[in-house]
Amino acid sequence: MQSTAINLTGKHMLTLLDYTVEEIDFLLTKASELKLETQKGEVNELLRGKSLGMIFENASTRTRVSFEVGMTQLGGHALFLSPKDLQIGRGEPIKDTANVLSRYVDAIMIRTNSHQTVEEFATHATVPVINALTDAYHPCQALADAMTIKEKKGDLKGLTLVYVGDGNNVAHSLMAVGAKTGMNVTISSPKGYEVDSNVFARAKEQAKGTGAIIQVEQDPFVAAKGADIIYTDVWTSMGYENEQSKHSQDLKPYQVNEELMAVADSKALFMHCLPAHRDEEVTSGVIDGAQSVVYDQAENRLHVQKAILASVISHN
Repeated sequence: MQSTAINLTGKHMLTLLDYTVEEIDFLLTKASELKLETQKGEVNELLRGKSLGMIFENASTRTRVSFEVGMTQLGGHALFLSPKDLQIGRGEPIKDTANVLSRYVDAIMIRTNSHQTVEEFATHATVPVINALTDAYHPCQALADAMTIKEKKGDLKGLTLVYVGDGNNVAHSLMAVGAKTGMNVTISSPKGYEVDSNVFARAKEQAKGTGAIIQVEQDPFVAAKGADIIYTDVWTSMGYENEQSKHSQDLKPYQVNEELMAVADSKALFMHCLPAHRDEEVTSGVIDGAQSVVYDQAENRLHVQKAILASVISHN
């Protein structure tokens, strides 16, 4: 397996909707190649002498470790930057921070609450900007999910993934990756928790090119019938903690449990981007059961992150 030559040098990674079908396929193939190299103990210092600036407004386990380790494995260096480490935390305009950081580092990775922040960074930065999570999208996670499904099921085209729960940034990016790979994606959320209508419309439009069916179905049991993958996320995203009790009440019928898994295909995978709240959005029996691939997803964050970094950062 060899990734076809596609040049992504300097390209921002803000949402998968901005990437072509071929570019997504390239990144997934590249991630698999880099994973195989790692498993064989081969050293690939493609990014020797390169630096990644990592801006975190939120706490992180998988994102921080995978990007930092990924950059190290590729021979580069990563800097962890929280708002209290930067003048941006004291009101420096994003324009100034983006321009200055672009003169120090070879790429900027941002995990922030507002998608507008990462878009503004991308407007002013002269190096690639990578969205490591915003309120609107989580592209790196969706790529790792697609990689995991491909490993477990083979070709993504024609498979059906059902996401159950809050129509959040993860749901948006799963629709995007489905549209790009030909994987059908159904989002099942209660009233008031639906996916963004504009993101849904964009994903549906782009899915025409691959034949993927992107749809919503309010009843989780109808949505899950015969599904190849059942996916969920926490009921309360970061920044909405004050609404936790309301979310728990509203989303209770959307718990992924043994009954819901039973209506999916008998070989269905269970997926969760983590961190998980056991016996809230998913029962312990499901997440810790034989159908769960949550740790494989988490591991593949590393390999996908490396593929993105290796592709968007200039090697010169």
